[in-house]
Amino acid sequence: MFAGISLYLLLILFCLAALTIAVFGSLMTNLADRLADVTGLGEALMGAIFLGGSTSIPGIVTSVTAAYEGYPELAISNAIGGIAVQTVFLAVADIFYRRANLEHAAASLANLMQGALLISLLSLCIIGITGPQIGILSIHPISLILIAGYVLGLRQVSVVRNQPMWRPKKTRETRVDKAQTESMTRAAIVKTWVNFVLLAFVVGIAGYLVAEMGIAISQRIGISQTIVGGLFTAVATSLPELVTSIASVRQGALTLAVGGIIGGNCFDVLFVAFSDAAYRGGPIYQVLTGQQTFMIALTSLLTGILLLGLIRREKYGIANIGFESFLIILLYVAMFIFLQI
Repeated sequence: MFAGISLYLLLILFCLAALTIAVFGSLMTNLADRLADVTGLGEALMGAIFLGGSTSIPGIVTSVTAAYEGYPELAISNAIGGIAVQTVFLAVADIFYRRANLEHAAASLANLMQGALLISLLSLCIIGITGPQIGILSIHPISLILIAGYVLGLRQVSVVRNQPMWRPKKTRETRVDKAQTESMTRAAIVKTWVNFVLLAFVVGIAGYLVAEMGIAISQRIGISQTIVGGLFTAVATSLPELVTSIASVRQGALTLAVGGIIGGNCFDVLFVAFSDAAYRGGPIYQVLTGQQTFMIALTSLLTGILLLGLIRREKYGIANIGFESFLIILLYVAMFIFLQI
């Protein structure tokens, strides 16, 4: 598709596609949040799926396109790399909140549950790679279990949110988000839906172009699909989460910022299942390498460190961010240095 384009122009187009995703994806996320409020879906299981899916459209398109065209390593690296970099985004958002460590102020039992769910889903991916390679219509059973586990896990998160058995201790720096209610006319709701669909279409096209250009860049420069997917395309397709998380922190919606990233990461694990369905060479797990397993394991570690920070709730830490934010940034950088060796 980009065979006749110079590498320099290709990189410029890649950046433009990433910018499109950042701008239009952020607008789409805001519309999705409003729709969840006015339709009553925000507190329901379907609302969580809707919001998670809407913010992940660029990543879904990128991973599915790469898998369908026969680049499984790029597809999975984009999926897992997106989860890793979005966890790093929380550490970046922590820098913008100066009153205390973000994980201290955004104490939430639901966020702890979602973090545990994320680690469980990532563990299933490792089981799929290292376990028996069987398929049902070329789809690994683990992919079906991933989807079922995600839905059942969200149900448990909803139960905990509505009927908590224990609560985090409130301190002077604790910030509890209040549900936003909004009244809109029927015409305004229809207009919002139309705008959302149009933005989703634009972002989806940009995600497809990111996948195609990521493949071309990998072939031109000669770097691995893992690096391109885990670093370049993952960051590009995750930019809306960076923008919205920083905006949420600056507005004081701290629990929303943390929960939005962790909840979105849980949904993003489903990219693996979607890629498995799109890949035409059999179950996608059987062709993945140790690099993808390494990325999944380290992403699980990053999530575990984040959970430790949410439980420990250190008020102030290194450079006025928590120990978990510092370690997450350090390990993320070390991961890609290690992959290059």
